Amino acid sequence: MSCLRAGLSLLHPTRSLLPRRSIVDMSYSQHFVDFQGSSIPSTMKKLLVTQLSPDFTKAVTLLPNVAVPVPGDEDLLIRNRYVGVNASDINFSSGRYDAMVKPPFDIGFEGIGEVVGLGLSASKNFAIGQPVAYVHTGSFADYTVVPAKTAFPVPSVTPEFLTFLISGTTAYISLKEFGNLSKGKKVLVTAAAGGTGQFAVQLAKQANCYVIGTCSSEEKAGFLKSIGCDLPINYKAENIASIIKEKFPEGVDVVYESVGGEMFDMSVKCLATKGHLIIIGFISGYQTPLGILPVKEAALPAVLLKKSASIHGFFLPQYMSEYKEAIMSLVKLHRTGKLVCEVDNGELSPEGKFTGLESVFRAVDYLYTGKNIGKIVVELPHLVNSKL
Repeated sequence: MSCLRAGLSLLHPTRSLLPRRSIVDMSYSQHFVDFQGSSIPSTMKKLLVTQLSPDFTKAVTLLPNVAVPVPGDEDLLIRNRYVGVNASDINFSSGRYDAMVKPPFDIGFEGIGEVVGLGLSASKNFAIGQPVAYVHTGSFADYTVVPAKTAFPVPSVTPEFLTFLISGTTAYISLKEFGNLSKGKKVLVTAAAGGTGQFAVQLAKQANCYVIGTCSSEEKAGFLKSIGCDLPINYKAENIASIIKEKFPEGVDVVYESVGGEMFDMSVKCLATKGHLIIIGFISGYQTPLGILPVKEAALPAVLLKKSASIHGFFLPQYMSEYKEAIMSLVKLHRTGKLVCEVDNGELSPEGKFTGLESVFRAVDYLYTGKNIGKIVVELPHLVNSKL
């Protein structure tokens, strides 16, 4: 399969990607057989939110022996091989996205794996054994049922593709909508070496901007240089505001902000006339009871008015009409060698690689230490290994 065809298949699922070896008729059977002929187990492990809390360990319970779900007529049963960890997982476990939600409920936003069961209608576009990626609640499980319309065929089951699903599309769509990027503009990316920051840096460079990236270590600064960041700033060793004021006395044109608190206050002060600040998160406050740190920039309206500057919030679920185009563009950039997709699987964490659902707790903690470089991914090994 050519890379181009692989990229196009994300938007136009087709049965021709893999030979159709077997289809489970859900109207007559609830038995699943994977593409290697091994029976799917009747039970599995999954994570479940059992109480609302910003403390992921308190909020979430590992269930070791629950029934493998049954896909409906238009659904796929996916054996998860890799799942992505996001800072907003603890916002979800806190119930902050829906005030009416009550535990217990599933958790995990994104995954990649193989189709091991499907309904008759879903079989029109998908086949047993086909590698797919998806964004759907409940990925923190050995097996997840997802609507076929929300799944994307992918060339192979590799963790790098997970970096596009939420992190990459968030950067792509938000910068396209609110960044007004063009040659020579100065762009500040906070948490630049993280899962979504890495894409903001590279996309801004694709637009011929000058990119400043904040990070917390010299190792991260080195990574940022390797992906084209013009000025990495290690905030633990340097004063960001002082450096920006000295080098760019007129301020920066665009800020891609995900930290919140003091970093947000500093970013507002660094905005140039007619500058844009894009808020895609405020991770520094997520673990607090209210989920946000107070903004000390009390004169915010006056500051924005004086500079004719603007602040835009961005929440990916409200921009799904732009999602397919974003995925297509990211795949094309990656295929042509213009986009790095850095994955952090925890190999350098104190207890080693993130393997198995048990390690999701450790991966979330690791994310909040701020030590990760790139997207944090957890591998879910299975007794039957894919030969795709």
